Amino acid sequence: MAGDPAVEHAPSGQRRDRLAALLVEARQGTRGALDAIVAELTPVLWHTARNQGLSPQAAEDVIQTTWLILLRHLHTIAAPGALIEWLVTTARREAWRVSAASRKDDLPGDDTFEELPAGVLTPDELLVDDERRRALWNAVESLPKRCGELLRIVAFVPRPHYDDVAAALGMPMGSIGPTRGRCFAKLRRLLAKDPDWSS
Repeated sequence: MAGDPAVEHAPSGQRRDRLAALLVEARQGTRGALDAIVAELTPVLWHTARNQGLSPQAAEDVIQTTWLILLRHLHTIAAPGALIEWLVTTARREAWRVSAASRKDDLPGDDTFEELPAGVLTPDELLVDDERRRALWNAVESLPKRCGELLRIVAFVPRPHYDDVAAALGMPMGSIGPTRGRCFAKLRRLLAKDPDWSS
Protein backbone atom coordinates (compact mmCIF):
# COMPACT_ATOMS: atom_id res chain seq x y z
CA MET A 1 0.00 0.00 0.00
CA ALA A 2 2.83 2.43 0.79
CA GLY A 3 4.16 2.10 -2.75
CA ASP A 4 0.81 2.53 -4.50
CA PRO A 5 0.88 5.80 -6.49
CA ALA A 6 -2.87 6.28 -6.00
CA VAL A 7 -2.33 6.07 -2.24
CA GLU A 8 0.68 8.36 -2.22
CA HIS A 9 -1.18 11.07 -4.12
CA ALA A 10 -4.48 10.80 -2.22
CA PRO A 11 -5.71 14.15 -0.87
CA SER A 12 -5.32 14.64 2.89
CA GLY A 13 -9.00 14.04 3.63
CA GLN A 14 -9.07 10.77 1.71
CA ARG A 15 -5.85 9.71 3.36
CA ARG A 16 -7.31 10.37 6.83
CA ASP A 17 -10.47 8.42 5.99
CA ARG A 18 -8.44 5.51 4.65
CA LEU A 19 -6.23 5.41 7.75
CA ALA A 20 -9.30 5.57 9.98
CA ALA A 21 -10.78 2.62 8.08
CA LEU A 22 -7.52 0.71 8.49
CA LEU A 23 -7.62 1.36 12.24
CA VAL A 24 -11.16 -0.04 12.43
CA GLU A 25 -10.04 -3.07 10.41
CA ALA A 26 -7.04 -3.57 12.71
CA ARG A 27 -9.41 -3.56 15.71
CA GLN A 28 -11.43 -6.26 13.99
CA GLY A 29 -8.30 -8.34 13.47
CA THR A 30 -8.01 -7.82 9.72
CA ARG A 31 -4.67 -9.18 8.61
CA GLY A 32 -2.30 -6.54 7.28
CA ALA A 33 -4.34 -3.48 8.36
CA LEU A 34 -1.94 -2.52 11.13
CA ASP A 35 1.05 -3.22 8.89
CA ALA A 36 -0.37 -0.79 6.32
CA ILE A 37 -0.73 1.93 8.98
CA VAL A 38 2.83 1.35 10.17
CA ALA A 39 4.22 1.43 6.62
CA GLU A 40 2.46 4.67 5.75
CA LEU A 41 2.93 6.67 8.95
CA THR A 42 6.40 5.63 10.09
CA PRO A 43 7.98 8.41 7.93
CA VAL A 44 5.71 10.96 9.63
CA LEU A 45 6.71 9.68 13.08
CA TRP A 46 10.38 9.65 12.07
CA HIS A 47 10.13 13.30 11.09
CA THR A 48 8.31 14.06 14.37
CA ALA A 49 11.00 12.41 16.50
CA ARG A 50 13.92 13.92 14.59
CA ASN A 51 12.21 17.32 14.78
CA GLN A 52 12.73 17.13 18.55
CA GLY A 53 16.51 16.95 18.07
CA LEU A 54 16.90 13.22 18.76
CA SER A 55 19.66 11.09 17.27
CA PRO A 56 18.64 8.53 14.62
CA GLN A 57 18.94 5.70 17.17
CA ALA A 58 16.85 7.55 19.77
CA ALA A 59 14.29 8.43 17.08
CA GLU A 60 14.00 4.74 16.12
CA ASP A 61 13.39 3.86 19.77
CA VAL A 62 10.71 6.54 20.04
CA ILE A 63 8.96 5.25 16.90
CA GLN A 64 9.02 1.66 18.16
CA THR A 65 7.60 2.77 21.53
CA THR A 66 4.89 4.78 19.75
CA TRP A 67 3.75 1.72 17.81
CA LEU A 68 3.72 -0.34 21.02
CA ILE A 69 1.57 2.33 22.71
CA LEU A 70 -0.81 2.21 19.73
CA LEU A 71 -1.15 -1.56 20.18
CA ARG A 72 -2.01 -1.06 23.85
CA HIS A 73 -4.63 1.59 23.00
CA LEU A 74 -5.87 0.11 19.72
CA HIS A 75 -9.45 -0.25 20.99
CA THR A 76 -9.62 2.94 23.02
CA ILE A 77 -8.87 5.67 20.46
CA ALA A 78 -12.17 7.51 20.43
CA ALA A 79 -11.84 9.14 17.01
CA PRO A 80 -10.21 6.91 14.35
CA GLY A 81 -10.16 9.90 12.01
CA ALA A 82 -7.71 11.58 14.38
CA LEU A 83 -5.23 8.69 14.22
CA ILE A 84 -2.49 10.85 12.72
CA GLU A 85 -2.81 13.49 15.47
CA TRP A 86 -2.92 10.78 18.13
CA LEU A 87 0.25 9.14 16.85
CA VAL A 88 2.11 12.42 16.33
CA THR A 89 1.23 13.61 19.85
CA THR A 90 2.27 10.26 21.32
CA ALA A 91 5.58 10.28 19.43
CA ARG A 92 6.25 13.88 20.39
CA ARG A 93 5.61 13.21 24.08
CA GLU A 94 7.80 10.10 23.98
CA ALA A 95 10.54 12.10 22.24
CA TRP A 96 10.36 14.75 24.95
CA ARG A 97 10.52 12.03 27.62
CA VAL A 98 13.59 10.44 26.00
CA SER A 99 15.23 13.82 25.55
CA ALA A 100 14.58 14.78 29.18
CA ALA A 101 15.82 11.41 30.44
CA SER A 102 19.02 11.74 28.41
CA ARG A 103 19.70 15.06 30.14
CA LYS A 104 18.97 13.43 33.51
CA ASP A 105 16.44 16.17 34.20
CA ASP A 106 13.02 15.81 35.77
CA LEU A 107 10.30 14.96 33.31
CA PRO A 108 8.20 17.94 32.25
CA GLY A 109 4.72 18.21 33.74
CA ASP A 110 1.57 17.61 31.72
CA ASP A 111 1.12 21.37 31.31
CA THR A 112 4.25 21.34 29.14
CA PHE A 113 2.19 19.70 26.42
CA GLU A 114 -0.49 22.40 26.39
CA GLU A 115 1.53 24.49 23.96
CA LEU A 116 3.88 23.34 21.24
CA PRO A 117 7.37 24.87 21.25
CA ALA A 118 8.08 27.37 18.51
CA GLY A 119 9.09 25.72 15.26
CA VAL A 120 7.38 22.39 15.98
CA LEU A 121 5.10 21.27 13.15
CA THR A 122 1.47 20.50 13.89
CA PRO A 123 0.05 17.11 12.79
CA ASP A 124 -1.60 18.75 9.76
CA GLU A 125 1.68 20.42 8.81
CA LEU A 126 3.51 17.12 9.27
CA LEU A 127 1.03 15.43 6.96
CA VAL A 128 1.49 18.08 4.27
CA ASP A 129 5.27 17.93 4.75
CA ASP A 130 5.20 14.14 4.41
CA GLU A 131 3.14 14.37 1.20
CA ARG A 132 5.58 16.91 -0.24
CA ARG A 133 8.55 14.66 0.63
CA ARG A 134 6.82 11.73 -1.08
CA ALA A 135 6.18 13.89 -4.14
CA LEU A 136 9.82 15.03 -4.19
CA TRP A 137 11.31 11.53 -3.99
CA ASN A 138 8.77 10.12 -6.46
CA ALA A 139 9.93 12.82 -8.88
CA VAL A 140 13.59 12.01 -8.21
CA GLU A 141 12.84 8.31 -8.87
CA SER A 142 11.37 9.20 -12.27
CA LEU A 143 14.48 11.11 -13.37
CA PRO A 144 17.21 9.42 -15.43
CA LYS A 145 19.41 7.23 -13.23
CA ARG A 146 22.45 9.54 -13.26
CA CYS A 147 20.31 12.55 -12.29
CA GLY A 148 18.76 10.61 -9.41
CA GLU A 149 22.15 9.49 -8.13
CA LEU A 150 23.61 12.98 -8.39
CA LEU A 151 20.69 14.66 -6.61
CA ARG A 152 20.78 12.09 -3.80
CA ILE A 153 24.45 12.90 -3.21
CA VAL A 154 23.66 16.62 -3.21
CA ALA A 155 20.77 16.02 -0.78
CA PHE A 156 22.50 13.75 1.71
CA VAL A 157 26.20 14.61 1.63
CA PRO A 158 27.06 18.00 3.15
CA ARG A 159 29.16 20.00 0.65
CA PRO A 160 30.42 17.01 -1.38
CA HIS A 161 33.76 17.46 -3.16
CA TYR A 162 33.45 17.33 -6.93
CA ASP A 163 36.32 14.88 -7.23
CA ASP A 164 34.51 12.45 -4.87
CA VAL A 165 31.28 12.86 -6.82
CA ALA A 166 33.10 12.32 -10.10
CA ALA A 167 34.68 9.12 -8.76
CA ALA A 168 31.40 7.84 -7.32
CA LEU A 169 29.40 8.43 -10.49
CA GLY A 170 32.15 7.82 -13.06
CA MET A 171 31.74 11.19 -14.75
CA PRO A 172 34.18 14.00 -15.62
CA MET A 173 34.56 16.52 -12.82
CA GLY A 174 33.89 19.44 -15.18
CA SER A 175 30.48 18.07 -16.15
CA ILE A 176 29.11 17.79 -12.60
CA GLY A 177 27.98 21.42 -12.27
CA PRO A 178 26.19 21.61 -15.64
CA THR A 179 24.66 18.14 -15.15
CA ARG A 180 23.40 19.12 -11.72
CA GLY A 181 21.81 22.25 -13.17
CA ARG A 182 20.03 20.25 -15.88
CA CYS A 183 18.86 17.68 -13.34
CA PHE A 184 17.45 20.36 -11.04
CA ALA A 185 15.64 21.91 -14.02
CA LYS A 186 14.06 18.53 -14.89
CA LEU A 187 13.10 18.02 -11.26
CA ARG A 188 11.48 21.46 -11.05
CA ARG A 189 9.40 20.73 -14.18
CA LEU A 190 8.19 17.43 -12.75
CA LEU A 191 7.31 18.95 -9.39
CA ALA A 192 5.45 21.85 -11.02
CA LYS A 193 3.02 19.28 -12.50
CA ASP A 194 2.51 17.44 -9.19
CA PRO A 195 -0.47 18.69 -7.12
CA ASP A 196 1.01 17.22 -3.92
CA TRP A 197 4.03 19.47 -4.35
CA SER A 198 2.45 22.65 -5.66
CA SER A 199 -0.71 22.65 -3.52
